[in-house]
Amino acid sequence: RVGFSQPMIDGVMDKISGAHSELVVKVYGNDFQENRRIAESIIETLRSVEGAVDLDIDQEPPLPQLQIVMNRDAIARYALNISDVADLIEVAIGGKAIAQLYQSDRMYDITCKYKEDYRDTPEKIGALMLTSSTGAKIPLSQVADIKLSTGESTITREMNRRHLTVKLNIRGRDLSSFLDEAQKAINQNVHYDTKNFSIKWGGQFENQKRAYSHLAIIVPIALMLMFILLYATFGKVRQAGLVLLIVPLALFGGMLALNVRGMTLNVSSAVGFIAMFGLSIQNGIIMVSHINGLRTQGLPLRDSVLLGAKHRFRPILMTSITTILGLLPASLATGIGSDVQRPLATVIVYGLMFATLISMFILPAVYFLWEKKYDKCSNTTNNESF
Repeated sequence: RVGFSQPMIDGVMDKISGAHSELVVKVYGNDFQENRRIAESIIETLRSVEGAVDLDIDQEPPLPQLQIVMNRDAIARYALNISDVADLIEVAIGGKAIAQLYQSDRMYDITCKYKEDYRDTPEKIGALMLTSSTGAKIPLSQVADIKLSTGESTITREMNRRHLTVKLNIRGRDLSSFLDEAQKAINQNVHYDTKNFSIKWGGQFENQKRAYSHLAIIVPIALMLMFILLYATFGKVRQAGLVLLIVPLALFGGMLALNVRGMTLNVSSAVGFIAMFGLSIQNGIIMVSHINGLRTQGLPLRDSVLLGAKHRFRPILMTSITTILGLLPASLATGIGSDVQRPLATVIVYGLMFATLISMFILPAVYFLWEKKYDKCSNTTNNESF
């Protein structure tokens, strides 16, 4: 099996989810065999969920191991100590440093251990001799049970709980819908003792949930600040609200672009919407402030709107075109790292196109109708007061 990786993004994913993948499913429990059974069952279940790729268990599978289980009663019967047995095993199999060799400023341990011919099978290891305090020679097999078995090569813990990690990536669909479908599939098809074992999802969606909760606070605050600044600029609530009406229409344009291009609303596109709101309102301010300036010069409402729209047509168009052309390559990019920048640029490019058309054509018309109605109401009120 061959895999390609990017060290930097793998390091980020490892810090986020505990594995080199976008999503992980962590299986907690003290029984290694049952943990692995549950993890393998999760992998088989997720294979049937659209969008799941690169499914694997992060920890290595069980490997062959040599187990030496000491018999304390037999060790005591032969007048030996646990340390005598441990020393023999250390020297014979692992090796023990008996001296040091110095070369210039470097030091090397001189290790002593038995030749491989004397320790390459459990029977030969069992034939290794211990020396008791009386000088008697006792085979290791007389005081210990030696056998081959399989066992975990790595033991991972989180909050002092053993766990296995199922890692996976998502391709061709959004995170939220995949997570809903995957969780339902696991709940239906993966059976385990919920008292002794538990399953927990981790990875990018945790950051996404936190980001959405922050955006739920940031976006209303940003819109409120925009309204306050608009009111401070125009001095009229109706005109501040008129310019702010561009926001939902621009939002429609951005969402339409995401839908047409097969993208989803994520953190990157949400940041793009915030930037697009600012650019759209900027165009509205340019238009409305100029029309107000013409009205203060004594021009009638109709002439002010027509002349203002004509004067500000080119500045708004050129400002928007330069922004759109600057971000168009990012919205069409397909290389490494484009998954983050493409939704943001797509929202700004196509949403700003929609907002620019609104600012140049619809906003002046709505301004004219709104102000005309307000002037009629003001005149009626003045006549009634007289």
